[in-house]
Amino acid sequence: MIISAAPFRVSFLGGGSDIGVFYRRHRGAVLSATISKYLYISIHPYFNAHQTLLKYAKNELVDAVDEIQHPIFKAALTELLPTGGVEITSTADVPSGTGLGSSSTFTVALYHALYAYNGVFCSKEKLARKACELEIERLREPIGKQDQYAAAYGGLNFIEFNADGSVAVAPLILDPQTLGTLEQGLMLFFIGHQREARQILQDQCEQIAGDEQRFNDLVRMTDLAYEARDHLIDRDLLGFARAMHKSWMLKRTLSGRISNSEIDGLYERALENGAVGGKLLGAGGTGFLLLYCPVENQHRLRVAMNGCFELPFSFDWTGSRIIHVGEQFSSKGFMV
Repeated sequence: MIISAAPFRVSFLGGGSDIGVFYRRHRGAVLSATISKYLYISIHPYFNAHQTLLKYAKNELVDAVDEIQHPIFKAALTELLPTGGVEITSTADVPSGTGLGSSSTFTVALYHALYAYNGVFCSKEKLARKACELEIERLREPIGKQDQYAAAYGGLNFIEFNADGSVAVAPLILDPQTLGTLEQGLMLFFIGHQREARQILQDQCEQIAGDEQRFNDLVRMTDLAYEARDHLIDRDLLGFARAMHKSWMLKRTLSGRISNSEIDGLYERALENGAVGGKLLGAGGTGFLLLYCPVENQHRLRVAMNGCFELPFSFDWTGSRIIHVGEQFSSKGFMV
């Protein structure tokens, strides 16, 4: 058996600038971090050498790849189906559709496990690039590139997206005290429900491509990502949080589907009870609300957010990795 693990991410600023309709005209930039919540893919030989068993939210037992219903499984296995029957299982610490980049995290973890099962080393850059190609080019999903690179690389990164399609990942090196204060000040609250992001993202892409004002708003959001990065380097965590707030105020204007009165009310309540800044993670509509709140105000904020489940977390520094290699592989000198 081979088991891979890829981390979920929280995106602080710049989301939307990683979409082609934007970065082909203006360089995109995202400030994000991966967290200690993971998606796992396990691959095990299946007793029937001519069948493939897939286990995720539902089970699929197929005789051929073209019978697979799950689009990412189907696309990846069309390319990398191992010899002989296999059983592939997906499990996760957090449900899909909650704004933590689950779809791309799944794709990265799946590629990592498939390459490892076939005895092939795959670099972090290749994992991210292959995941982008599968989701954006082959499946034509209206998504960006930040989640794939975050899941593959791990850590706290400033990621830039260039007009030629290339991506530059720069780890953000902070002193231990600043990093610890940042980690302690970040809070995640689940506001309920899961959602399908595709329609929201499609609407956002159309708005950015067809409305110059919205495009310019995203330019300003990109500028704020650079500003927030510099605030962290300068140890100015309140400046970072305020930049995140400004960016969220702009993001809400990109599409009418991103926020609603319930989300706006929760966010205002958070600001009134100690939070300095924050945003809704992912495409919008529902999911996790990320907030920065100084430790001394966090009890008051938790009381005010009563009814919203808090998800404790720390930063992840490893990115996608192989966490288990079965004896049938290790005995052959398999290396990851």
